[in-house]
Amino acid sequence: MESQAEPSAYARLAAAAAEEARALEIVILQVGTMLPVCDYFVICHSRSAVHGEAICDKVRERMEQAGLGLHHREGAAKGEWTILDYLDVVVHVFSERARRFYALERLWAEAPRLEFAPALPRGAQEAGGAEL
Repeated sequence: MESQAEPSAYARLAAAAAEEARALEIVILQVGTMLPVCDYFVICHSRSAVHGEAICDKVRERMEQAGLGLHHREGAAKGEWTILDYLDVVVHVFSERARRFYALERLWAEAPRLEFAPALPRGAQEAGGAEL
């Protein structure tokens, strides 16, 4: 069963789930006026392939709990760049190296950013989520 929440709410939910899994440098871009295929990109990166998989698992779990099923998944084999496609929201989970190389934030620099305030202080995210 598909839920009827606004795409922006799903983008924030995906970002919060990624944060819960200790994703790094989470950004939400509103690309709907520039792309005909989705409304939002949620972009983050991981410390390792295993960490990237944990981020993807947490996003899927939270989105499913909200009633939104995954439409398509791409790129999980190598752990460099995994895409979780929820139609209106597309989640990009990169390795740090791949994120710097593909630079989606630079490519879509004109896209407005959706406010997302991480619950963890920046230093805690970078230190692997250790409490301050």
